[in-house]
Amino acid sequence: MPHRHDSVRKRCRNSILRQQLTHHYNQPLLGFEGKKLKKIIWRVFFTATTVVALGAQASSRDSISVVGSSTVFPFSKVVAERFGRATKFRTPTIEQTGTGGGFREFCKGVGVDYVDISNASRKIKKSEKTLCKKNGVREIIEVLIGYDGIVLANSVNAPVFSLSRRDIFLALAKEIPNPDGSNSLIPNPHKTWREVNSALPDTKIAVLGPPQTSGTRDAFVELAMEGGCKKFAWIAELKKTNKAHYKSICHIIRDDGAFIEAGENDNLIVQKLNANPAALGIFGFSFLDQNTDKVQASLVDGQQPTFESIADGRYPVSRPLYFYVKKAHVGVIPGIAEYLAEFTSEKSWGEEGYLADKGMIPLPKNKRAEMKARVAGLVEMNDF
Repeated sequence: MPHRHDSVRKRCRNSILRQQLTHHYNQPLLGFEGKKLKKIIWRVFFTATTVVALGAQASSRDSISVVGSSTVFPFSKVVAERFGRATKFRTPTIEQTGTGGGFREFCKGVGVDYVDISNASRKIKKSEKTLCKKNGVREIIEVLIGYDGIVLANSVNAPVFSLSRRDIFLALAKEIPNPDGSNSLIPNPHKTWREVNSALPDTKIAVLGPPQTSGTRDAFVELAMEGGCKKFAWIAELKKTNKAHYKSICHIIRDDGAFIEAGENDNLIVQKLNANPAALGIFGFSFLDQNTDKVQASLVDGQQPTFESIADGRYPVSRPLYFYVKKAHVGVIPGIAEYLAEFTSEKSWGEEGYLADKGMIPLPKNKRAEMKARVAGLVEMNDF
């Protein structure tokens, strides 16, 4: 049995080593080679201490921890369940936190106390990369897994909506262009869909959607709201001259009750749509595909969201799906490499795979091969 003072001795040795490295690092090393040597010393020290810390703690966690996107959640959940049944490893824990919430957890640090994988319905943001770096999360593997469409759906007991992205913007933006034709804005006055477009129903605007932490909301704002916003030429020009103002117009959703935040739980949105057939809800195509007996999709710019229209880009509100992996945890937390292999197998994410049955739009064959090779080789992001 280890002596009770062993941990104290280890901390002392680590402290001495850190002081020695700091002393040597602060010596006057001149020129490019000196700077290069400094970087090498710190990288070796960081890597070594991370591996020691992870190795010492790994015995206290024997299952993979995954957080993030509610859109990616059902896909990773089914992979985790199959992985747990077919291998010697425990079934990974999958949590829905939203894409933004997932990255906040993912970027907190490296080690057994921190999550291993973050699911995302968008790419990691620059600010999130900065947070990761600040907390020592530096070696990250980015995996594109497939595509999904964002739908505006309503109860099957109500008429199908046919909306343009311009309609969506004018219904949900906090401020809209002044109808007098001037290059100015007014608070959104629209109460009904018919006020937005005379061809639409004379029903109250009520749209249930995800919170600001959701990748689905980020993508909806960028693809649907901004897509309609830039139909106004003077606003589109702002993107070149004042990008911050442009985004404040196109991306800010009204907060007067027409848009209702319904949390990360898409099942709750479906329940509320059934209770209020006049309302619309925002969620991923995969969820729609699993609930066609309860909800139906609106057309957007004349396009019905389908596997084919999302895969070939005809449906205008579609986005890529990802997960991000801490390389430092692979080989330390049991089963990560094997879980990644299961997720990127043809039986999983292929055109005839079980994830397609769940509603995920597969990547093209050559892109799947590229991603699989990246995962197998634990290739880190090159722009991190």
